[in-house]
Amino acid sequence: MSKVGILGGGSWGTALANLVGCNGHDVLHWMRDRDAVSECNGQRTNTRYLPGLALSNRIEATSDLARVGQECRLILVVIPSQSLRMVVGELGNHLDGGHLLVHATKGFETGTFKRMSVIIREETCTKKIGVLSGPNLAKEIAEGQPSATVVASKYKEVIEASRQVLVGPTFRVYGSSDVIGAETGGALKNILAIASGLAVGLGFGDNTKAMLLTRGLAEISRLGIHLGAHPATFSGLSGIGDLMATCFSPLSRNFQVGARLAKGESMEQIVGAMNQVAEGIKTTRAVHEYGQANGLYLPITEGVHRILYDGVSPRLVLAELMESTRFMYEVDPEIGVE
Repeated sequence: MSKVGILGGGSWGTALANLVGCNGHDVLHWMRDRDAVSECNGQRTNTRYLPGLALSNRIEATSDLARVGQECRLILVVIPSQSLRMVVGELGNHLDGGHLLVHATKGFETGTFKRMSVIIREETCTKKIGVLSGPNLAKEIAEGQPSATVVASKYKEVIEASRQVLVGPTFRVYGSSDVIGAETGGALKNILAIASGLAVGLGFGDNTKAMLLTRGLAEISRLGIHLGAHPATFSGLSGIGDLMATCFSPLSRNFQVGARLAKGESMEQIVGAMNQVAEGIKTTRAVHEYGQANGLYLPITEGVHRILYDGVSPRLVLAELMESTRFMYEVDPEIGVE
């Protein structure tokens, strides 16, 4: 099993496959779309998601999940959160205890609020699981711009195997044992990216975005600590690093959702025009429901939820946040963020 498996033919899955291939490793890239498989193998491109990128000759695309399990020991799972259980469940029929699975999916399962690593553990016999998370915009990585990420796992073998195939001249990999923290930071930053896009779309500047991001980091830390994460994780690449990249970049799909909502487009128009999943939309609902059930103070998440699902005006939500004494003056000694 000398090949590296990649599940998911979107922009991030394609960028990772190309990164691994350019680092000199053979890649078996699973895609659901057979036309995309043919394009990748025949033309060395994925024009739908990363137009203009010439893919490494070491990548072989396939729509056969069994082959991935049979030929690849290390498998990177880059599937939208609400589809991950189905795909990994099918993959699980072809795995044994020797496989290493690292997911790069940022979200929670709707209805259960389960993290992706928990789903992978439930659906496969694999225990050696990790999460890849950080300030990783697919287009910039595909262009070879200097970038870094975190691979978090309880197993050093998972981290080292990931480093061996991902590290290259323009990409660094840091290790962590805090799986919960990496997954929580990666999921919630998408909610904050929607809020940041809303602020920009309304014409506000850097002060407003900085306020939202700083208070948003407090929300991420509050939920993460509640779930069992280490507070220091949120000061690193998979916390503040990922938050900054996603909330300040127009390349972010979630940022685009917020900006377009602020300009008056409906959710139906926005989602219908996107060819990829903006995870923050469903993550907002999942976190809102969990926060309500557990009495967590998550004001920005609640505000974004009202905008997305209740049709409340973004300006009204921001005005209410600014009028909230608790929002403006709260000090949370447990997480050390004012």
